[in-house]
Amino acid sequence: MKQAITESKPPITEYNMRQTTQKTRYTICDIRYTGHRTGFTLVELLLALAITAILLTAVALAFNASVINYRENEDIFKAINSARQSLFRITSQLRTAKLVDDTAPLNECSMRTAADENITYRYDSTARVLYLITNDDATDDDYVLCSNVNSVTFTKDVFVEDAVTKVKSVQIAISVASDGVEKKVAAAAVVRRNLH
Repeated sequence: MKQAITESKPPITEYNMRQTTQKTRYTICDIRYTGHRTGFTLVELLLALAITAILLTAVALAFNASVINYRENEDIFKAINSARQSLFRITSQLRTAKLVDDTAPLNECSMRTAADENITYRYDSTARVLYLITNDDATDDDYVLCSNVNSVTFTKDVFVEDAVTKVKSVQIAISVASDGVEKKVAAAAVVRRNLH
């Protein structure tokens, strides 16, 4: 016959029973409080919120700086583009002009165009504007060619022919500024009717 394997258990006493019951109670409590946590503590949530706020603030500051930089670049681009268009118009009319006034001050250039119009380009330093003035019609308004202008100079190269002073060429320099950034553009035009 087979012999039954028996475990030897200590005899149950009141002390052993209390100890077993206390172990069981602590074991149940330990399982309840040391099981898998399913959530974040308040400190962890506040820390995550603070880090997110810092990152969003940095991104917002970088975006704001790029928007400001874009606006400043756009303003100076518009000013330079306006100055270049003004130079192109002035030099085109100077090349085909019938007559250029050699006595005009440095801030203006008067001429009689190929279409026989009497016009003047004048820089107004108080308004910081370059104007196109049609001298034949005093009732019309002056046309603004370029704004935000710091300075304009019309340097005329003259020569004398048959006791008459004529303009051979004109160098034009325009300085424009926007938001503290100043740029200069320049051009020159030879009056073709005075070439020999």
